[in-house]
Amino acid sequence: MTGRATDRIDLKRGDITAEAVDAIVNAANSTLLGGGGVDGAIHRGGGPQILDECRAIGGCATGDAVITTAGRLPARHVIHTVGPIYRDAPDDAVLLASAYRRSLEVASEHGLRTVAFPSISTGAYGYPVGDAAQVALATVRDYLDAHSDIELVRFVLFSADDLAMYRDALSRISRG
Repeated sequence: MTGRATDRIDLKRGDITAEAVDAIVNAANSTLLGGGGVDGAIHRGGGPQILDECRAIGGCATGDAVITTAGRLPARHVIHTVGPIYRDAPDDAVLLASAYRRSLEVASEHGLRTVAFPSISTGAYGYPVGDAAQVALATVRDYLDAHSDIELVRFVLFSADDLAMYRDALSRISRG
């Protein structure tokens, strides 16, 4: 695929569990055993098969990613990644970027072409949405610039405010 990496990035407001893509990304905790927010919704929607595979994997470090089935969800796979708990520390952005990059690497390793992300670490983990959007979109753009195998990366945002912040961040990185 040719063209600008930002042309392969899509933003929308919606429910990530309804996305019919090769993989949705779960903003997981390090145990991979489910939780609240996006994590809980993915586990509830996908059913016990996801939890069984997560138990077998045994956990995931912050900034890393692992893959499981999507169970009953319309996506084929779930890529579970652990973003940082926001502490306003210099490594917050490094760990957040790693969570997005590792998710895309896992997708590439499994021959996946379409990936949907939530806004990682911006719920219970407290990362400011505007800052997180900048890190997420710049990381994804850089990955897509270097790799042509991923055809589409969709960010599925929960609220209209989050979508507006992501649109603003995408506009800034598109110019940069």
